[in-house]
Amino acid sequence: MAPLSIQSGVKYARTLLPETLLRSVSSVHTTISRHILPSAQSRCFKVCSSSRRRRRGLEAASLDELLEQAARVFMLSCHFLTVVLEEDGTPVDSEEFFQSLPSNTPLMVLEKGEMWTQNKVLRVIFAPFRVKTLNRSFPASVSPGGPDSPS
Repeated sequence: MAPLSIQSGVKYARTLLPETLLRSVSSVHTTISRHILPSAQSRCFKVCSSSRRRRRGLEAASLDELLEQAARVFMLSCHFLTVVLEEDGTPVDSEEFFQSLPSNTPLMVLEKGEMWTQNKVLRVIFAPFRVKTLNRSFPASVSPGGPDSPS
């Protein structure tokens, strides 16, 4: 059997795929290129470790680039990292979502097995203060306006 040339392979593929499908795939590729490639500008992000003890400012144009930088800076394995919003733990699991984030968004990088937890320090700071009143009775000589107070 004789080897097929590239042109014969293309002709064979065209017989399998209708012309409209080829055009729609081509237009999708063009649309994706127009919308994703130009918007991929480097932006700064505030990235912390799961314990929030280590924080770094990282600049990245894509989610993959951010993961690579976080792995290098925090000395983590690049293969099992997850990025979440530090505020509420929402996973940043798609390039589209990553591109929608504003600059300086606080992010957290998690290794395999780690989970997002709420920041306990912020919860204490923003918790409403509870004031307890003490109902004690004081002797007349100690209370204001008592017999021993100066007139």
